[in-house]
Amino acid sequence: MIIVVRHGSLRTMREEIIHLHPAAPAKPPAGQPCNGCGVCCALSTCPVARLRFLQINGPCPALTWEPLVHRYRCGLLSEPARHLRGLPARAVPLARRLIHRWIAAGRGCDCDVDILG
Repeated sequence: MIIVVRHGSLRTMREEIIHLHPAAPAKPPAGQPCNGCGVCCALSTCPVARLRFLQINGPCPALTWEPLVHRYRCGLLSEPARHLRGLPARAVPLARRLIHRWIAAGRGCDCDVDILG
């Protein structure tokens, strides 16, 4: 599914096209609980992904579609060893806790883009 989003300030407003799975849920309003729509991660990378993948613009390489639950998940959080090469198995729980905190998982949608279509 192709979605056009508008984001930025009045001076730097721009439109971008992002590609999402057709079964992805609609983006919730900013501040509402995350539903795994994937819009934020398809548009740009979070601070953790910026450090890992050295890119600012999306889509995030760790954005993962979960077909059984019809939602996107953060691959850095769900499978840290896959994305953080060389991470010892005993460090995975700590990595998950830190990434959960750094991406503010569970804090609600912080993506304030306008979905145009």
